[in-house]
Amino acid sequence: MKNLFYYEDAMMKEFKAQAVKTGIEETRNFIVLNNTAFYPTGGGQPHDTGWIHDLKIIDVEKVGDEIRHYTLDDVSNISGEIVGKLDWTRRFDHMQQHAGQHILTAAFVELFNIPTISFHLGTELVTIDLNIGEVSEEQLIAAEKRANEIILENRPIETKWVTKDELAHYHLRKDVTVDEDIRLVIIPDYDYNGCGGTHPTSTGQVGLIKILATEKMKQQIRVHFVCGNRVLQQLAMRKNVLSDVARQLSAPEEEAAGALRKFAKAAKQTEKNLTEAQDALLEFEAKELAKETIAAATFENRSIQSLQKLGRFIAQQNDGAIALLVANNEDKLQFVAARGSAQKKSMKDVAAVALPLLNGKGGGSEALVQGGGEKIIAAEALLEAMKKAVD
Repeated sequence: MKNLFYYEDAMMKEFKAQAVKTGIEETRNFIVLNNTAFYPTGGGQPHDTGWIHDLKIIDVEKVGDEIRHYTLDDVSNISGEIVGKLDWTRRFDHMQQHAGQHILTAAFVELFNIPTISFHLGTELVTIDLNIGEVSEEQLIAAEKRANEIILENRPIETKWVTKDELAHYHLRKDVTVDEDIRLVIIPDYDYNGCGGTHPTSTGQVGLIKILATEKMKQQIRVHFVCGNRVLQQLAMRKNVLSDVARQLSAPEEEAAGALRKFAKAAKQTEKNLTEAQDALLEFEAKELAKETIAAATFENRSIQSLQKLGRFIAQQNDGAIALLVANNEDKLQFVAARGSAQKKSMKDVAAVALPLLNGKGGGSEALVQGGGEKIIAAEALLEAMKKAVD
């Protein structure tokens, strides 16, 4: 393994090799070479893409002792010497993110003795899961600061193949899980770690690390971050969002947060006022309907929540009333049945009659039920069936 091009020279962008095998696996053709600079998926790092001659390589996997380069193109003419070329933008991005993960993980260990238990390199963000239940904002700031110090120092990133017996000479961040082909990735006097991925030759090439968010994952904390060019991409995206928000709020960008808080507070108050006004209208509507012992009505485009409130208001205003309410809503019929406290009839009996007429679903209590289903019956016909259920 140590003679593979991607291990011999992680900065190799183009190479020559011999094609030793071609084949087909399901819907994809593949090429096997006697050596390659294409990194296969593994160790948390995605595969490389690129070209062999003019064939687009879309995936690279290690299958047994072979490294298969997958393509959707015809491989029947591939033989002898080939020229391989990596999608270098993708490869270098992966190296930046992977090396950045080593640096940030080591910072959490060095400063707080918090180990990383898993790592994922996504298409936009990178995550590490820290083996701890809580991480403070101060710890995040300190770890990010320390990681960027290591980057700015432009320390070398070295690789070394060692035997299992030689591991005792290195202060490893975590135990190595293999017994053979042990490869160490070393940032001198900072981080020593067993790793099979590709990395740049110095920490300076990582560029920058920025922690973006955290989330609790069971007993761990997941840290979302980006490195290198992805920091610029995230900065540009967030700048565009901030500019748009500031423009819509008619506020300078530096005052957008305060303006948004004021807007949200005003919107919340407006929503509260609107709810109160709607409830007042429902109570007025309920007063009219509650004059009847069987308060029955159909509506157009009335939400189930509105029907429930109306049913409760009717029951409050006339404890001997039963409210039977049906709404004709777009592609479905919905209903509510509610009773006043002096009524003994079970509203579940109403649901038992109404739901089969709609191929519907619903539920509730003895005092109030709701449900809905297909429009295979008119709203007025459904209401009549509900009335018969309480006769």
